[in-house]
Amino acid sequence: MSRTTDRRGGRDGSPRVVVVDDSPFMRGLISDLLSEAGVAVVGEAGDGEEALSVVAETRPDVVTMDVEMPGMGGLEAVERLMEETPTPVLMLSAHTDEGAEVTFEALDRGAVDFFSKPGGEVSTGVSRESDRLVEAVRSVADADLDAATRERDDPSSAASRSPGAGAEADAADVDGPLTVVIAASTGGPNAVERVLSALPMADCRVVVVQHMPEAFTSRFADRLDAASAYDVREASDGARIGAGEAIVARGGSHTLIDSYRSGRLRVKLDADDDSHSVTPAADVTMRSAAEVIDDPLVGVVLTGMGSDAAEGIRAMADAGARTLAQSEDTCVIYGMPKRAVETGGVDAVYDLDDVAGAIVGGEA
Repeated sequence: MSRTTDRRGGRDGSPRVVVVDDSPFMRGLISDLLSEAGVAVVGEAGDGEEALSVVAETRPDVVTMDVEMPGMGGLEAVERLMEETPTPVLMLSAHTDEGAEVTFEALDRGAVDFFSKPGGEVSTGVSRESDRLVEAVRSVADADLDAATRERDDPSSAASRSPGAGAEADAADVDGPLTVVIAASTGGPNAVERVLSALPMADCRVVVVQHMPEAFTSRFADRLDAASAYDVREASDGARIGAGEAIVARGGSHTLIDSYRSGRLRVKLDADDDSHSVTPAADVTMRSAAEVIDDPLVGVVLTGMGSDAAEGIRAMADAGARTLAQSEDTCVIYGMPKRAVETGGVDAVYDLDDVAGAIVGGEA
């Protein structure tokens, strides 16, 4: 049964949340975890159809949406919500390859971000990750929903054009080997895809650091490979990257630029460094690139919550790299770019659709 309530209260300024899951136990668990952290749970629903009704009635700031439910599942519910009662959605997905595939489809349909349920006993896993869940809910509640759905509704978006379309003419602007390090978090999958699909095939090698778990980064690399002219794969220890190639940092470990010779990068993975709040961390990758690469280097910070990439972009700037950040108006979450700009290490800020051109344009 669906249920609406404001009995859980919540601290002033906390987001109002509707929890959608077909398991009554899981709905109760998630609701309790959120309310204990001061987040107001104003409604619950057991399937997508109920969710549409509860959201329309309560008008929450964010919806946590399970993917697989009887009747109307999470994918259809997200799409209907975006049409009927646009509301930021955080998907709750299984930490599996199949879960990753469905989650990316949910992002395509308008979901802002996802929370990956850990493996093993689900209730124990969610309880252990409660701080991360609360942080994700709060960040999604603050998301710019227009920015999150803009490219989905824009016929000229990355998903609608052939790989590299519209950018070939700028390829000549790249003079010699160019390494690009791109950092992103919330809202990043679609933003990174949009940038890489517009980046021309030139003497470039690209490293993408997107905050997501290990089961998801391989699928993300496959999506970028299909959407762009670049040969994209998930990072592996010892992998080498040459012109026209890109890697996605593997979830669960940090990707470091280990060496650079004759225009080819060699990376290594570090799964033991737990000193960062996110894994993979863009700070790690960017600092290593600044230390190792002596050819032209560009650092890019796209949409995302938190401060990862701030130290890294400062290190890249100090090493002489060109540094770019996504504009606030086009970010789903203007967290990472804002922190990067505040370091004084960002040369210029661009709207999302101008980032690819700025990368190869050579001017900041």
